[in-house]
This record gives sequence, C-alpha cells and structure tokens, in this order.
Amino acid sequence: MVGLTLYDYWRSGSAYRTRIALNLKGLDYAVAPVDLRAMAHRERDYVALNPQGLTPTLVCDGVALTQSQAIFEWLEETCPLPPLLPAGASDRAVVRAMVAVVACDIHPLNNLRVLRALREDLAAPETAVTGWIHRWIAEGLGALETMISRHGQGFAFGDRPSFADCALIPQLYSAERFAMDLSAYPRILAVRKAAEALPAFAEAHPDARPDAVPAARR
Repeated sequence: MVGLTLYDYWRSGSAYRTRIALNLKGLDYAVAPVDLRAMAHRERDYVALNPQGLTPTLVCDGVALTQSQAIFEWLEETCPLPPLLPAGASDRAVVRAMVAVVACDIHPLNNLRVLRALREDLAAPETAVTGWIHRWIAEGLGALETMISRHGQGFAFGDRPSFADCALIPQLYSAERFAMDLSAYPRILAVRKAAEALPAFAEAHPDARPDAVPAARR
C-alpha cells in the first residue's frame, strides 16, 4: 500500500490509536501534523478534507478516510495481514465492543471540545471537570477490566495485539495525564506492559512524535 498520509495531532487519542494500528500492520505513512491547540483543525483546507474538523484523517491515493473505527475496518479489509481482528464472528464482535467502550463511551466525553465546553461555556470549575473526566474513564475501564478477564491471554483479547489494544493503550495515557489512579485495573495494566514491549506501540506514543509539546495543556 502506497501514498498514505495521516493528518494527526500528537496527543489525540483517536490519532494515537490509528498510529498504533498502522504500525502493527507494518505500513509506512507520512504525517501531516494538525495542531488542535492552534485551531488548525478548523481551517478551511482541513475542514474540506474532514468535514467534522477532527483528527485523524487518513488519506490514501487521494481518498480521505475519517473516524478511527472506520479506518480500523478499512485497514483490516485492505491489509489483512497481520490480522487485528480474531477469526470467529463472535470473537470479532467482542473486540469491536472493546474498541467501542473506548471510542464511543469514554473518549468522546473527555476530548478537547467537550472539556472546552465544560470550562468555557458552562464555567465548570477544575474540580468538577476532573470529576467528570474520572467518572467516565472509570466506568469504561471497569467494564474493560471484566472483559479482559474473560477474553484476554496477555493482550486485551487473546495472546496477540488486536484493535482492542490499539484503543485501550491511548486511553490509559489520557487517564494518567488527568492524574487518574489505575491501580484498580490490574489486568489492564498487564496488557499495557505487554504492549509497551512492542515497537508498534512505543513508536506511536505521543512523546515519540516530532511535534510533541509535553508541557502543553490539552
């Protein structure tokens, strides 16, 4: 596969999970940074590419693909090896459900635009914002801890990485950035340890990105 460009913000959870998936598939891609802090995602040229003005956007041969879950499915269809979904239909549904816990139920409630709305539109104090963040992360991670106990064998599902791990690891980065204690999730932490040993995850980490600004506040 040639001609891949990822429009990416270094600390975006959805972009981070997409980088992991691309790395696990062994695909080379160019990176076009989109600085969310500078509102680059609202500029006319980018909105023409991605009508939602969100990251990531993956462009392949002139076609713009958006939404990380849709990109996951596209990657599995166009680059099936190595597989990031298990073979059985029921098992694939479990992995997709794990991804959805993060991508649909945790991350959207704690992303940049929601936190800005809490702070700026609703004038919520930081204590309330932190409580909001921790509430939704804890609810989702609690469910994932149970799911991993049923289906994990070193990774979130089974004994090799899947899209579930692509989604989970960035969410843990976000949780710790918001000073959340993860000690209640030993199975999740064990999965993170296994993932951190793989270059595909390490190379996708926000701190490894050339445009990273570690001291920046999201």
